[in-house]
Amino acid sequence: MKLLRLKITNPEGFRSLQPGFEYWFRSQWDLLEEQSFAPFICAGPNGSGKSNLLEALAAIFFHLDCKSLNYRPELFEFDSENVPGGFREETGIPDGFELEYLSKSFPEFVTSSNIQQPHIKIVKEADCGPQFFILNGAGFDQDAPLDSRLVKAVLPDFVVAYSSGENEILSLPFFKMRFIHFDEYLDSLRKETPYTGTPEGRLVFLDQDFNQAILLSNFILGDPRHLEPFKEEMALDGIKYFRIVLKDILYPSGLGISTEKTGQWPLLENARSVQEKLRQCASAYFYNSDGDTHYLDYWLDEECKKAFALHFGTALELFRSLQLLLTLNLYSVSNQQKLEMYQSQSLYVNETIPILPSDQRVIRFKDVVLLKSGVNATVYSKTLSDGENQFLHTLGICTLYRDSDVLFLLDEPDTHFNPDWRSQFITRLRQCLPDDLKSGSHEMLITTHTPFLISDSKPNKVLVFKKDKATGDVSISHPDYNTLGASINKITMSTFGKRETIGGYAQGILDRLRAQFDTGNADATALIDEINQELGDSVEKILLIKAILDKAEGTEPEGRN
Repeated sequence: MKLLRLKITNPEGFRSLQPGFEYWFRSQWDLLEEQSFAPFICAGPNGSGKSNLLEALAAIFFHLDCKSLNYRPELFEFDSENVPGGFREETGIPDGFELEYLSKSFPEFVTSSNIQQPHIKIVKEADCGPQFFILNGAGFDQDAPLDSRLVKAVLPDFVVAYSSGENEILSLPFFKMRFIHFDEYLDSLRKETPYTGTPEGRLVFLDQDFNQAILLSNFILGDPRHLEPFKEEMALDGIKYFRIVLKDILYPSGLGISTEKTGQWPLLENARSVQEKLRQCASAYFYNSDGDTHYLDYWLDEECKKAFALHFGTALELFRSLQLLLTLNLYSVSNQQKLEMYQSQSLYVNETIPILPSDQRVIRFKDVVLLKSGVNATVYSKTLSDGENQFLHTLGICTLYRDSDVLFLLDEPDTHFNPDWRSQFITRLRQCLPDDLKSGSHEMLITTHTPFLISDSKPNKVLVFKKDKATGDVSISHPDYNTLGASINKITMSTFGKRETIGGYAQGILDRLRAQFDTGNADATALIDEINQELGDSVEKILLIKAILDKAEGTEPEGRN
């Protein structure tokens, strides 16, 4: 997909985005000029509204996805008596918006224009359901809403989000969808109906709980060409060994699950196909009946990879199967907690969802041993640094979803990177995602405070956020200079408004030494010696020393007379 325009028409706005906030992501000229994948880089001071743009898109697509779901839990649906805060198509957050984008094509779509992708416009007015329009398709009246059967066809395959911190507002709609996935599975157990094995909803929030699943899926079934960044930056060649531990967890009473066959129905009953596939791929398998625990060991040689390919096909399908099992770890959450989650607008997820001890989880990964170039010692994935985990996580989700139509929302994905990795991040993203825009399959928004990401982007891809101090209104502009290849100093001064190139404490020392110079009483040679002794090299230091020397040279003739 390709985003074109977003407007917030809700009278209350959305977070810091004021009523009437509008942004055009692309002009017609930009569409003609785009030749390769490039993310939108959202920059600006803290609190300027960068994350709120991602949050608005997440909330909107959550509402649109829920509208199109075949299954919605009873606790999630609106009920005037029992669930007055439940989901209604007519009520959303934000409750009024206009959204335009180019979607993937579908069989019914025909166009006579040069643009081969459907131009979708979605309008939601307060207390009304969202309406979809196609503005450029032959046979479609652009003033007539799209038939509901085609709504699913024009939504992205996935909306994938990541946050390096605790951005609860961004993650909340995704956690709601995660509970919908769980209830979808749980309801299939109650009714004893078949379950597809993968969730219906499109929203996926990939937090630290998915780290190991992302790593394993990529290195078991990923294309080696797409994994080059991990080898080049981390010397990571692959995985030698890992263990999956699956536990049969009994249902709490009162869930209406039949137990007449065995007296106890394990939670994995309808996930048996996934469990059996994993067992078929294992190098060794053991079941501990006393602990209701399955141990599956894998020596990841070529034969093991062939078995995974036979049973799961692709890295994404393997990941989605693991995603199902990881979602089952929510079994301990009560209906009351789910109800609060479903109806919340700002609930702190991490303070609400109970965290299970490892030995009570449906699935967990153990002893993941990595293969690293030039390292003979055993390297476990749990020993990786925060930066290495973030590198594997952020680029790993790109390689997993590279062949799907995806909107990526990445909130500060580079916080733990060293300067070299930050300078290489855009290059690595381009390696992990297809560079052919004919399908228009990927859109990505990244919030950052890193000048390196701006230096690797053209001005029309850099969104500079500013909040008006008087009104609180958020505005977005493009830099007024060519950002591609611009120096870090230039970007720091022009985009982030910081003219100093040294830290605040060092600046204080420099200011003190400058004050000595300004008095006119300091000995030039002694002052320069003190400056060199106190401070390392910087532009500010050089300018101060030059000012001292210039003044000394200007007064030297008088000293000679």
